[in-house]
Order: sequence, then structure tokens, then C-alpha cells
Amino acid sequence: MSRINLCGFAALTLIALAPTQADAFGACLKGQKPFQLSGDEISYSMSISPGADCIQGLRWSFMQVYAVWPLKKPANGELVMVGPGFRYFAKPGFTGTDKFTLLVVGKNRHEEGYSTVEITVSPQDEAPKIVPGSAPEAAVAKPKLAAVTIE
Repeated sequence: MSRINLCGFAALTLIALAPTQADAFGACLKGQKPFQLSGDEISYSMSISPGADCIQGLRWSFMQVYAVWPLKKPANGELVMVGPGFRYFAKPGFTGTDKFTLLVVGKNRHEEGYSTVEITVSPQDEAPKIVPGSAPEAAVAKPKLAAVTIE
């Protein structure tokens, strides 16, 4: 097998083995503002469907993250540290809210320090499911046709 084919095969294998349920990098957190690594405390919120998971990085382009440690673990999910970020797995029957707190240690431009990040997790609302024949006729919008005469 040629070197190009072998590299292509390896790339396709990695893509095929990649987890598909996880949200993209940073897609789970809402209103994410940078922390400063200056002893500051910041709060983020995240929505996730029961049984789903999210991968979230915590490094900003102007900082270097040395380590991330959980200070308070979640009660309704599992937290796995992944480099300068985390992966949160919501329990399949997850309802209500969940919280966890992380300590981020690193360097913001030229100053070393830490930040405390508290993340509040809420279940993501799923779109209502419509079962055929379950909605009354009046609830189903029907287009109205107008007669048009062209002369």
C-alpha cells in the first residue's frame, strides 16, 4: 500500500472512530466570557440533552492553561478532564439542574494565576414530537388558495 493511501486510510479510520454524540468544541456553553486568571470567579451555563455529552475547551487565544482541576463534581453527570478542558456526560434520566466547579491555572499574557469557573447545567429542551393523527384538524394549518385570473 502506498504511503498516500496509508495516510488516507488512517485519516478515515480516525474520523469513523470519532464520537458522534458529543457537541462540537465550545458549542455547549452559553454566553461564555473569558476569565482572567487573576483569582476571579466566573459562571457559565450549559444546556445538554439527557444522555448526551459535551466537550468544552477552556483556553483562550491570549492565555496558556497549565492545569484544570475539578473542585466540585457534578451530581447528575460525569466529568472527565481533557487537557485544558473537560467532557461532561449527562445521565440518561437527567432532569433539573446540575453544577460543577473547576479551578483553571495558567498564564494570561504575562501574569500567572488562577480562575474558578462554576458551570450550571440544565437539560436541553427537545422539539415537541408530533405523532401523525394525534393533532386535531383545527390545529393543523392548511394553506388557503386564492383564485387568480390572468387576462
